[in-house]
Amino acid sequence: MASDPIDDAAVLNALFGNSPQGLFVFDSQRKVMRYNPSGRGVWKLAPEDVIGHEIDEFAPGVDSAELRSLMDEALAGGVPLRGMLIRGKSPSDPDRTLAVELSLFPLPHAGGGSPGLVGVIEDVTERQAGVDRLAVLSKVHKTVGSTLDVRTTADELVRALVPAFADGASVDLLDDGPAFGPLTSGVPLRRISFAPAGIVTVRKEGDSRPFPYPTPHTQALNDTEARIVPVTPDAPWLAADPEMFEPLLRANVHSMIVVPLTVRDTVLGLVSLYRNRTDPFEEADLDVARQAAATTAAHLENARSYRREHMVASTLQRKLQPSTTPRLSAVETAHMYLPESAGGDWYDVIPLSGTRVALVVGDVAGHGIEAAATMGQLRIALRTLALQDLETDELLTHLDEVAAQLGEPSEAHVATCAVAVYNPVSRRCAMVRAGHPAPVIVDPKGSPIPVHVPLGPPLGAGGGRVFTPALVDLPAGTLIALYTNGLLGARAQDPDAARNALARTLASPARPLRELSDDAVYRMAPSRDDDAVLLLARTHTLAEENVADWTLPAEPSVVSTARRLVDQQLAVWHLEGAAYTTGLIVSELVTNAIRYGTGPIKLRLIHDSGRLLTEVTDANSTSPHLRHARESDEGGRGLYIVMRLSTRWGVRHSHQDKTIWSEQGLGAEPDTQPAFEAFDVAEVDELS
Repeated sequence: MASDPIDDAAVLNALFGNSPQGLFVFDSQRKVMRYNPSGRGVWKLAPEDVIGHEIDEFAPGVDSAELRSLMDEALAGGVPLRGMLIRGKSPSDPDRTLAVELSLFPLPHAGGGSPGLVGVIEDVTERQAGVDRLAVLSKVHKTVGSTLDVRTTADELVRALVPAFADGASVDLLDDGPAFGPLTSGVPLRRISFAPAGIVTVRKEGDSRPFPYPTPHTQALNDTEARIVPVTPDAPWLAADPEMFEPLLRANVHSMIVVPLTVRDTVLGLVSLYRNRTDPFEEADLDVARQAAATTAAHLENARSYRREHMVASTLQRKLQPSTTPRLSAVETAHMYLPESAGGDWYDVIPLSGTRVALVVGDVAGHGIEAAATMGQLRIALRTLALQDLETDELLTHLDEVAAQLGEPSEAHVATCAVAVYNPVSRRCAMVRAGHPAPVIVDPKGSPIPVHVPLGPPLGAGGGRVFTPALVDLPAGTLIALYTNGLLGARAQDPDAARNALARTLASPARPLRELSDDAVYRMAPSRDDDAVLLLARTHTLAEENVADWTLPAEPSVVSTARRLVDQQLAVWHLEGAAYTTGLIVSELVTNAIRYGTGPIKLRLIHDSGRLLTEVTDANSTSPHLRHARESDEGGRGLYIVMRLSTRWGVRHSHQDKTIWSEQGLGAEPDTQPAFEAFDVAEVDELS
């Protein structure tokens, strides 16, 4: 049996009378001609408030400009628009935010265009709220923790939550560091980040104080549980500190979430979220706050751990650097050290024999405690080797062997290093480098002195290790600059341009070294993610009248001659009081050179800043060894006597000869003088 035809009017009446979706028919002026009174959001409104009106007239919370633009587009183009998201306040419940999905279908018109529209509006508030919460969490995961800085991490959380999730937010961290388990009242917290200022103006950034007790904040710290808190003028916890919480009421905050920042039962602080918008926080929002806080707490703990390690590494690095640079007659020095990343950059100024000085700058690969520890080991090893008076190429060869023992097999290299040894008597400077930027040298007039220092391999790199020094004579007042790559910033990619830029910065060598060092920082603009070291040295020369040189034949008779020459020179320097001790030292050193050396003997005296230096040079490369003579021995006490009469003594080798040197302080006569008088007479009588 054929079914009865379905009446179109009955279908429309059924839809407009019973559909849970909002159905509207609009004319060409966007006014409502027919609607579904049972649709959510309009079921409380009288028909006369809807019919003949535009939507924004009975739903003032809707974005009217956006709605009109969409309707005009559909009317003019005659093309349906589907699934457009519109937000606003619910017309039947102004305290709730409404999210609707709008589709517009133009009614056909024979003459083109459209005489009206059919609008289908679906309430997607709950679904969209879930999407929005997921979007907030996604932003938290993507943006929070981009650095290992506590303040930046807190700022990133606040920016991720405000205004997308909350109208205001604040992050407060325990001032004394993380604490295990629940906390009692009275624990100070420091405000690290907040936004906007209008909601939380009393507790400003950097403020450190306990939250008043009892409040939701102290409760959350005590039980480490997140909570939603209604904010009303009669809330009992507001009385704990009306002045602190008055900004909340003034800003019309009505809902708050307080969630502790915890990592493995350790409390780091609190996150507080505020809303003065229409919708209060719900249980689903509490889950979002918990997850955001958990993510942030993990990053904050990483940042705190990094900062603690950075502080330890920086402290270790500073302790391993020279506490002070010595005042020397050879050079005037100044240094700049920026431990931005707690890496392994270091510098050193090492006094050497003969008034010489070693200037050192190095850079250990890597950062942190291990790099600082490696730097300390290398610096001590280099200082020890330098005090052995090794040639600069031999110095780096031995340091390379030490670095190879310190490095891991997987490391490309352990460190780079540059060394300059300056002699103020000869004005000669020997420079050598291992994988390090070449020194910059500026003459007393401010012009750069071009010196090619061959680039040797980095320390610990393996393979053939050849370090070739460069020798250059420098006039007094020359500026020597040693530095690490951190000083150069972006210029490090172009070494020649970097050297030229630094030379221009140092082109006024007569200015105080501290000013030049500061200018280098200002103009070279080092990056803040790498350490930087700059060591400046202005060369001096010893006055000719403070140096006495003699060349003597290798004959026993010259011992008495040498003593006589020394006595005469000390009289010129008004150092007659040091003549006896110096005579003993010269006798022993000249005797040693005659017995075991070859060729002419060179004797040198240097009067320098409260000390007297004696040097005897011969062409034999064999090093003498100190030994203690037995009672039955007739000789062998020479170097022992030199050691006891000297503040310091040693042997310096070059590729052509060796020099035995002694240094005396020009103070009181040594207590050992009478004990060695007999040995002195025996030695001198035997050779004269």
